[in-house]
Amino acid sequence: MVSPGNGVAMNQRELVERAQRGDHDAFAVLAGAFVARLDGAARLILRDRELARDAVQEGFIHAWRNLPTLRDPDRFEAWLHRLVFRACIDLLRRRGRRPIEVELSPIESEGPVVADVSTFVADRALLDDALRRLDPEWRAVVVLHYYLGMPLPAVAATLGIPIGTAKSRLHRSLAAMRLTIDADSDDPGSTAVRQGQYA
Repeated sequence: MVSPGNGVAMNQRELVERAQRGDHDAFAVLAGAFVARLDGAARLILRDRELARDAVQEGFIHAWRNLPTLRDPDRFEAWLHRLVFRACIDLLRRRGRRPIEVELSPIESEGPVVADVSTFVADRALLDDALRRLDPEWRAVVVLHYYLGMPLPAVAATLGIPIGTAKSRLHRSLAAMRLTIDADSDDPGSTAVRQGQYA
């Protein structure tokens, strides 16, 4: 069973190999290990809970159908991320609609401890608004890099774009977010976001 800690890679490989042979239970365990984190990231990109669920479901369906073609079981997690995030972008393109707002709520908070809750909430609202205004392709780079902690080469591979494009989108996204935050911020005390602590 997949569990946190050093044994994950070995157990995950075994589960992937079993799932490749058609073991539904092994695939269910794999899905359970990744679904919450992928759903949270998909919500940040799509800004719509239902679309996020659809994208994650599409990604998992595609993974199940194509799992026998995965040559390296150790690449399962990166491959699954790529499938889900491509499903996110495809859904937005197919729907041709503006995403709606959802609350920004990371699964794991690794940021600094903020003593003043009201400042934290105000900064989160500014950050959420700035993230919402980005194009989905740009938002995906920010979410993958900062929310999931993926290095830029992995972000580029996941999204199927050159590393230079990933770097450029990240740089431009952060600049656009800072401009949005500076323009919208009426509170001069909201320095955490502007200094990049939450970006």
